[in-house]
Amino acid sequence: MKKVLALISVFSLVFMAGCNTIAGAGKDIQRGGEKIEDAAKKK
Repeated sequence: MKKVLALISVFSLVFMAGCNTIAGAGKDIQRGGEKIEDAAKKK
């Protein structure tokens, strides 16, 4: 039982870390798109 709980804990930590990384990348891409959009509006 302890092994199962340990595995679940490890997988949940890895999953949560992956979500944060993907969310951060999404925000960076969004900011880049906004900069391109602003540059296009100025022309």
